[in-house]
Amino acid sequence: MAEYDYDLFTIGAGSGGVRASRVAAAHGAKVAIAEEHRVGGTCVIRGCVPKKMLVYGAHFAEDLEDCQKFGWEIEGKSFDWIKLRDNVLDDVTRIEGAYTDTLESHDVTIFHERAEITGANEITLASGKTVTAKTILIATGARPRLPECEGVEHGITSNEAFHLDELPKKVVIAGGGYIANEFAGIFNEFGSKVCVVNRGDQLLRGYDESVRDRLLQISITKGIEFRFNTTFDYIKPCDEGGYFVKLKNHEEERADLVMFAVGRVPNTEGLGLDAAGVELGENGEIKVDEFSRTSVDHIYAVGDVTDRVQLTPVAIREGQAFADSVFGDIEPYSVDHSCIPSAVFSHPPIAAVGMTEGEAKNKLGSVRVFQSDFRPMKNVLAGRNERSLIKMICEGDNERIVGIHMIAPEAPEMMQAAAIAVKAGLTKADFDATTAIHPTMAEELVLMK
Repeated sequence: MAEYDYDLFTIGAGSGGVRASRVAAAHGAKVAIAEEHRVGGTCVIRGCVPKKMLVYGAHFAEDLEDCQKFGWEIEGKSFDWIKLRDNVLDDVTRIEGAYTDTLESHDVTIFHERAEITGANEITLASGKTVTAKTILIATGARPRLPECEGVEHGITSNEAFHLDELPKKVVIAGGGYIANEFAGIFNEFGSKVCVVNRGDQLLRGYDESVRDRLLQISITKGIEFRFNTTFDYIKPCDEGGYFVKLKNHEEERADLVMFAVGRVPNTEGLGLDAAGVELGENGEIKVDEFSRTSVDHIYAVGDVTDRVQLTPVAIREGQAFADSVFGDIEPYSVDHSCIPSAVFSHPPIAAVGMTEGEAKNKLGSVRVFQSDFRPMKNVLAGRNERSLIKMICEGDNERIVGIHMIAPEAPEMMQAAAIAVKAGLTKADFDATTAIHPTMAEELVLMK
C-alpha cells in the first residue's frame, strides 16, 4: 500500500493551484485539491476576468460618443447595468466549469471545502475527513485589505463590486493602485460621479512618473476627482440612504457607495501553518525559496500567498515550475521574477515592462530616454484631445532597452510583444531596424528618435 493517500495535496484552487495540480497529475502524480469557495480563485471569479469584461463594457460609453464623427447615428441608446452584470457572472460560471473540467479530466480529486494542515503530511477537511500527502502545496491567494476607520463595515471591496444591484450615483474609492484606478474608470464611464481617495501623494507607485502623471491628467479631464494625502475619519449611514463620508482635513460629504482598494493580504490564517512550522513574513505571507519551498521541506507555496509578485500569470508560472520540478523527470528550475510586464486597465490603459526612468538612473547611471507623445488617429477624427505616451528607457552606452512604458488605447496588447524584446536584451538599434506597420500606434515603438 502507498505510504500516503496522495502524492500532492493542494490547498486553494486558484490559478496557481489549478496549474500545479493539473501538471503534477500529468506527470503521473496522484493529486487532490481543496477549495472552500469556487474553483478558479480570485482571477476567474472576482478579479481579472470579470473586471476586464466590465472594462470592455465601459469602453462603449466613449465609443458610442466618438462613432458620430465616423458617420454613425445611434438613437435611443441606454445602458443596463443589471444585464451586463448578469452576463458577466454567467460567463464567470462558464469559466469556473472549464477549470473544474480541466482538473477532473486529469483525475485530480476535488474537495469543495476548507482544508487545514493538522500534522506531518496530514490534512483535515472541514467535513472531518483526514487525508495524508507526501507533498503539500499552499495556493490560497490573498484577499482585499480593509483600512482602520469608524464605519469600515459599510464599505465594499472589489469582491462585491461585481454583484451590485444598482450603480451608485456617487462612489468614493479608497486607494491609489491598479484596482482603484481601474474601477474609477469603470464607474466613471457608466455615469457615476467618482472620487478617488489616496493616503499618499501619487497614483500607481512603481510605474513610470510620466505615465502616472498622464493618467492623472486624463482622469481629471474625464471628471474623476482625487483627494491625496488623506484618510477616512468615518463612514456613517444616511437615513435617506447612502453614507456620510468624512476625510481628514475635508468637509463631510455624502456618497452612495464606498469602495476599498488599499492592497491585499495573504490568506494564511487557519491553515495550521504555525503548528506545521511554516515560516511567515511580516505581512503574513509564506516565506519561500526560489523553488517555492517553505521552511518545511515537503510544504510549498505559490502565488499571492507568498507576496512575491501578485499577478495571475506569475502564479501560473510558479505553479508550473513547482509541478515540473517536483514531479517531472527534468532538472528542477525556478521562475525568473525580473522584468515582468504588467498592465493597468484604466481609461486609457497603462502597460509597462522593466525599469522606470528613475530606477534606471539610480541603477545604471547613464541612460537615454526616447518617447513619443501623440494623439491616436481615432482620437483626432473623433475630436478627442486625449494624448498617448510611449516611453523607452535605454542603457546609455549600448542603448540596450531596459524599460518600456506606455499609456494608450490597447497599450497592454502592444506591450506583450515588446516585453519579449526587453526580456531578450534587444537594443534601440534592433527596434530601429524593424519596419513599421502603418498606420498603427504600435509603429511608434520603432520610430522614436
